[in-house]
Amino acid sequence: MNVHDERWPEERFRQLRQQADPDIDKVVAEYLQAQPAGTGALDLVKAVVAELGAAKREARAPSGEPPASEIFDALDFVRDLPEWGDDRELLARGQAVFADHGLYQSAALFFACLPMAYAEMSSAKVLGGVSKLATHSLTRRVAETGQMLVDVMGLKAADSLQPGRPGHTTAIGLRILHSFVRALVDEKYADRWDTERYGPPVNQELLLATLFDFSVVTWEAMETMGVLLSDEERTANLYTWSVFGHLMGIEVCRDGPLTLDDVEPISARLGRLLEPSDEGRRLMAMLLQEMEAFMPLGWRKMPRSLVHWIFRHAEHGADRVPELLGVPKPAWWFTAIFAAARSAHRHSWLAGPVDGVVRWLVRKAGRHIVVALIDRHSDGQAAFRIPGELAHAWRIKQSNPAVKTREIRRTVRSKLRAPARALKGPRQ
Repeated sequence: MNVHDERWPEERFRQLRQQADPDIDKVVAEYLQAQPAGTGALDLVKAVVAELGAAKREARAPSGEPPASEIFDALDFVRDLPEWGDDRELLARGQAVFADHGLYQSAALFFACLPMAYAEMSSAKVLGGVSKLATHSLTRRVAETGQMLVDVMGLKAADSLQPGRPGHTTAIGLRILHSFVRALVDEKYADRWDTERYGPPVNQELLLATLFDFSVVTWEAMETMGVLLSDEERTANLYTWSVFGHLMGIEVCRDGPLTLDDVEPISARLGRLLEPSDEGRRLMAMLLQEMEAFMPLGWRKMPRSLVHWIFRHAEHGADRVPELLGVPKPAWWFTAIFAAARSAHRHSWLAGPVDGVVRWLVRKAGRHIVVALIDRHSDGQAAFRIPGELAHAWRIKQSNPAVKTREIRRTVRSKLRAPARALKGPRQ
């Protein structure tokens, strides 16, 4: 056992699973107790979300009017970056991984990160039982996750994690909302939540798994897509996510950043959290239904096919994710393309052109989903917007005529697919 394995014994993970975020939970509990009788946690979340959205639009720290201001006024202890987390050059290099490979990372979010979250039992139960992700608001919740990526990593600008900037506001907002989720689970499940098995909702082990989804799982998915990051890029990217994790209340990021030496022992442990659940299958089915509606004609089965492909050779048990979530079989044409891609690597003269086709398919799928989220959720309290710099790099037009044209195309696709859906059902 090496030094870094000794940092991650089983007992440490057991402790993380049973630990929530006591500092912020105390603030939220006192806030909820001070509200008038009959006011539930879900009612108060809306005020907090509204203020977070306003703060990001106005590029300021969240404060607002009561009742939201009462939460933010009590959070002085989480305002500043950690002493170890203000290396601006390293932060900028970490953010550049997203800015330079954004469409691949966007595809990784939909086809790798979210499925990993659904395959973790306690995460699926929280999302399926409390989050509006399990209702008609599916794409809104996915859009919020995408917006988090853009806020933290979207531009090569190291100040996004400084107080009052979008990444910092997002981190603080998530920390508050996670505490509200714990309160909501307590309201909904009372004594029926199995704390011994799952730990508190959104516990420290689950937060660490989420941080790995957005960093390590994303790198591995990108490598499958043909984008291999250097150790220097991975180090910088993990450093940036560690700063975000510190702000978000992740215990293992309290005193310093995670390093590449931590990746293997943590990944091995987190792979053991993957289990089948009714909630996970339901969430995955709804996500695929939404994503496949975004695809051009003839490409409907691309998302399910990409999920199978990305997890095909995943390590630490993650190769089971499509099976655990009941992901339907990939499209026949997709299977043929990637069989050809694997075969091409035995003939160097074919590998380059075939890999180029694969990367083009991934970028196209990622772009269609990002565009759909922009068109559906570019307004409201928690809007999904991307900066002009990214929109230009990803060749996404955001003008009113472009949005209208895409709306017409989606309507036509939906009408053309309706007879097939009626005959086959959404899971075929």
